[in-house]
Amino acid sequence: MPSKILIAGFQALSDPLRLRVLDLLREEECCVCDLCEVLAVSQSKLSFHLKSLKEAQLVQTRQEGRWIYYRLNLVQFEVLQEYLGDFGQLGQVVAARQCCE
Repeated sequence: MPSKILIAGFQALSDPLRLRVLDLLREEECCVCDLCEVLAVSQSKLSFHLKSLKEAQLVQTRQEGRWIYYRLNLVQFEVLQEYLGDFGQLGQVVAARQCCE
């Protein structure tokens, strides 16, 4: 059974705005104010989505003065990728089995 953090990761990836945030963070670490501007969303709306990404451990933060900067947590993406990679091996098993003959 998948762990809570794995489930949270996939749930976090199910929202289009959160995916846009992650795409921006692929390029560089970003401040909340910059993300709000680029995405054209309010800080309160974005904060809700960033909280989901942080709880799923997909992003990490650092504070500089009064601003919070976000960056990808690549370790967590590797965990999700490894989990999905296990399904690639299932194709060989399922193809070998003949069901409902």
